[in-house]
Parts: sequence; structure tokens; C-alpha cells
Amino acid sequence: MSILTPPKKYLWVWFAWLVLFYTTWLCIVVGWELWQTTQEHWPIALAMALGSYAAGATPMGGGTVGFPVLVLLFDMPASLGRDFSFAVQSIGMTSASIFILARRQPLASAVLKGAIIGSVVGTPLGIVFIAPLIPELWIKIVFAVIWAGFGLLHLIRIREISSHSGIIDFNEGWDFRLGLVLGLFASATVVSVTGVGIDMVVYAALVLLCRADLKIAIPTSVVIMAFNSVYGILIKIFTHDVQPGVFENWLAAAPIVALGAPLGVFMVSLLGRKPTLLFVAVLCVIQFVWTCSAEYEALQFKGVAIALAAVIALLLFFERLRVWGTILSGEHDNKSRHYSSLGYTDVEPHVHTEGNDPKL
Repeated sequence: MSILTPPKKYLWVWFAWLVLFYTTWLCIVVGWELWQTTQEHWPIALAMALGSYAAGATPMGGGTVGFPVLVLLFDMPASLGRDFSFAVQSIGMTSASIFILARRQPLASAVLKGAIIGSVVGTPLGIVFIAPLIPELWIKIVFAVIWAGFGLLHLIRIREISSHSGIIDFNEGWDFRLGLVLGLFASATVVSVTGVGIDMVVYAALVLLCRADLKIAIPTSVVIMAFNSVYGILIKIFTHDVQPGVFENWLAAAPIVALGAPLGVFMVSLLGRKPTLLFVAVLCVIQFVWTCSAEYEALQFKGVAIALAAVIALLLFFERLRVWGTILSGEHDNKSRHYSSLGYTDVEPHVHTEGNDPKL
């Protein structure tokens, strides 16, 4: 009979982080007399209440809401939306990650380590050499295409994705190399251009190729995006490449996301991830339609057709990953790597269906 021994939690670490953050934030607002500036940017704070919840509950970072709100709703430059995504997620995703680590939630540790090392190299390369080459219009389109692809993936495959249990038992060297390639590629391209995305790339590989449980895949995606966001915004600060307006919007949104993202992590353990994933998936598709409509004068029919073709190509790539994952899971007899590395002991590999877990 298997015995499940819950790991010891260290929530005091998360509370200490909150005290440190809010003390620092108050010193900035009061010491620099920025209270009025903070109040003037209340709309982005309101929007990020939803964005930060989604960031903690799904593999889509807070920039999934912050970027389209600033760029599509407030008609700000796409480069501002990208830099704001880095800045706001450096607080929200970091807070969620500390909460995840303090609760000792299971992570795909080998993939995560590889992705972190890959992003250390890829992020500065992308920010310095690739992002400056991308026009404002195509920053919007790249964001819209990638998020539409992930949204459609979940609308089509949510039952299968939410039914996974554990993770395919590859060797750690293979997992590390997978994370390394994903981190290097995603940070140098998607992240440097849009400010978000490495979380969803790693997540897609985990759920489609490694058949990972959402309880492993989503926390892993949150932690890698937290690291990439902090690293990305520090690079931009030191290279004096932060767009005007980012700090003011960050000042208003930061105290919201510091609690909102961990709230998302906590609430999905009670309500389940499936409803939130479906809701955010619909938002991803809506923002694609909105972007194409708003930019139709610049895109014309040809540009919209290219964007649609890119979404279809992304879906086909996801399907190929899924097929590879199915083959690999059969070759490895559906062995699963569960939670022993994080304090759980004597856990027997098993596979359950969606109906066996009411919280999915």
C-alpha cells in the first residue's frame, strides 16, 4: 500500500517576501511623492487583478492580460506592453513562485534547470539583437498568434491535457537538454519580442511531449517565467532600454499582482484548473480577433491570412508534439515520475482519467 507523506511547508518565507515588497513599494510611493501618479494608473491595476490571477492559475503569464490591455485597449506602443510584461511579472510571477516553492509543490526540476540556463543565454541575445529588428505592428501580431495558438490548443485538447497524471519517466539528462533547448529558443525569440512566452513553451512541451500532470506543468511554467521576467527587466534597466510609462503602470499594478498571482495558485487547488484554463483560452482567441480587426488597415487581407496561417502552423506543431508524446509514453510503458524528489515517498505510478479528479 502506498503512503503519501506531504512535504513540510515554509509559508513564512512567502509572508516575509510580502512584507519586504510592500515595505519597499510604500517607501517608493511615499518617499518620491508618487501617490497621485499611482492613482492615475488605476485602470491597469484593475486589469491586472484578473491578469495576475490567470498568471498563477495557468501557464499564461500576467502579460497575457497586461499586454492587450495596454496595447489594444489603451492604444499604447507594443514595445511598452512588452516591457510592462517583464516588469509586472517580475513581481507577480516571483510572488507566485515563492508561494509555490514555500508550499513544496512538485516541479519538473530537470526541465526547469535546463530552461533557466538556456534563458540566461537567450534572453540578452534576444533583447539586444532580435527585438530591435521587429516592428511595432509585428510585435502585436506575434503576441496575438502565439496566444491564439495556445488558446485553441486548450479548447481542442483540454480533456486530454487535464487527464494526465505524473510525468513520463525520461532520464534527467534528456529532460535537462529539452529544457535547455526550449529556454534558449523561447527566451531569444518569443520572450524578447513580447515579454512573455517561455512559460507557455515549457508548459506545452511538458503536457504534450512529457504528458505531465497540470499540477506539475503549471507550477513549473510559473517559476521559469518568474526567473525570465526578473532577468529580462534587469537587462533592460541596465541597458537603459525600458520604454517610458512602464514604471508608472508598474507602480499601480505591482501591489495587486503580488497577491493576485499567488491567489491564482491557491484557488485552483480548490476549484480546479480546467475552468480557468478554458476562460483564459477564450480570451486568447478573442484578443487575436481583436488585434486583426484593429490592425486590418495596416495588415490588409494578406497580413491577416499570414497571421491565420501562422496560428494553424502552431497548432500543427502542437499536434506533432502530442503524437511524439503518445509514442514516447507507450515506449516507456507509461512510467511516471511523481513527487518523491520534493518530499513525497513511496508513490506508485498511476494514470487516472478526468473523471477521477473533481478538481481538474
